[in-house]
Amino acid sequence: MGRVLEKFSPVDWLETRQLVRLALPICGAQLAQAGMSVVDVVMTGRHDATALAAVSVGSSLWMPLMLFMTGTLMGLTPIVAHLLGGQRQTAIRPAVHQGLWVAITLGLLAALLLWVSVLPIFELMEVPTQVAHASAAYLAAVAFGMPGIALFQALRAFSDGMNHTRPALWISLIGLAVNIPANYLLINGGDALTSLLGPWLPDALQQLPALGALGCGVATALSMWTMAIAMAIYTHYTDHYHGISLWQRLSFPNWPGIKELLVVGVPIGVAIFVEVTLFTLIALFIASFGEVTVGAHQIALSYTTILFMLPMSLSMALTVRVGNTLGQQRMSHARRVAWNGIIISVIVAALNSLLLWTTAAPVIALYTSNQAIQSLALSIIALAAIFQLSDSLQVNLAGALRGYKDTRIVMVITVLSYWLVGLGGGHWLGSQGLGNAFGPLGVHGYWIGLIAGLSTAALLLAWRLHVISRRTSAIRSQHETL
Repeated sequence: MGRVLEKFSPVDWLETRQLVRLALPICGAQLAQAGMSVVDVVMTGRHDATALAAVSVGSSLWMPLMLFMTGTLMGLTPIVAHLLGGQRQTAIRPAVHQGLWVAITLGLLAALLLWVSVLPIFELMEVPTQVAHASAAYLAAVAFGMPGIALFQALRAFSDGMNHTRPALWISLIGLAVNIPANYLLINGGDALTSLLGPWLPDALQQLPALGALGCGVATALSMWTMAIAMAIYTHYTDHYHGISLWQRLSFPNWPGIKELLVVGVPIGVAIFVEVTLFTLIALFIASFGEVTVGAHQIALSYTTILFMLPMSLSMALTVRVGNTLGQQRMSHARRVAWNGIIISVIVAALNSLLLWTTAAPVIALYTSNQAIQSLALSIIALAAIFQLSDSLQVNLAGALRGYKDTRIVMVITVLSYWLVGLGGGHWLGSQGLGNAFGPLGVHGYWIGLIAGLSTAALLLAWRLHVISRRTSAIRSQHETL
């Protein structure tokens, strides 16, 4: 270990500190936004089973749309980071404005899809009528918030690219602070609020009806627009963006600027969408194995998802650091920044795996008291410890490549690795086994498939980062020679 540490120069440790300083607020923001989903589930679950089912089914439709929008708008981060690193501040404002136009368009399209397409989908899925109508009402309310969350994500991508990641944390906490009381009031109505706080409340509040799933949707939309407005106010008044004058004059839609964002961002959105659908499809396949298996799988996935927040945040921070360095035309150093980030991601993954091993039993016990589910979940956690390493590696390699604005190859690698190796291989191992060697592995087969898919992605992305970082450094060296 000592020899490994000696290989880190002071520049590496400085870079590591900068990376972690960017990543920690991002991680906090991700946890705060995840907390909103948890609040929705808990509060609707306490209201009634129909509301819980409606919100759960509805979330499976609007969350992938939001993640696609988020991924696409994340393309703005490396664009801003390059411009900032190259001290081209005057070009940042029009670039961000094109991002805002794209955000509004994506938000309105997502809202339109939620308004017109959900009931046919529910009929196709054979969702019970009562749940379908409650979920449609929930999604109709959430749809009003989609342009808001798209605008927030665009402004967040801008702020992250400016090396200022803390606003996303504080404003996500504001969104959570709005979401909790709004959920309680709108889901349960005035009677619940009166029983909690007393009869001194105004009559208007006491007479509010209990809206159930619809109330949850309204609260979610309110939180989305609160975050968007707060982020707009912050970027307008704070001195950190001095010199950008983001809100001084609006730039009209400009195709070259929009095209650059779409070329960089859409592949990111597709890659994230593919990852979401991977886990959704695996959950559907596993559903046939029974309640115990489904419960154990969801518990293991829930715990690993929480731990994955830090590697994912490091990935987003790594995009910023690589983009800034490339904008400064320090191509060789950008390569060093990228690979230093990958080493840090391996260390974080090792710590996450250790945490999984040591805390699995007590954490699983918090989820359920069913011994069969606990036992199966523990056996899945053994695979999840390996899963952490592959997942952390691939997401940070992808983050470094985003810093190079190299996203299309990442998308292709992601689709092939996730769906062909991860989903296809996992389904084969889970349902068929491997010929005469062993029979169907059930849920463990799917997790082995996930590990194989993520490992394949990590290997291919590492090759891609090696090629593009070396090529970029070589081109720069040739220019300096000339």
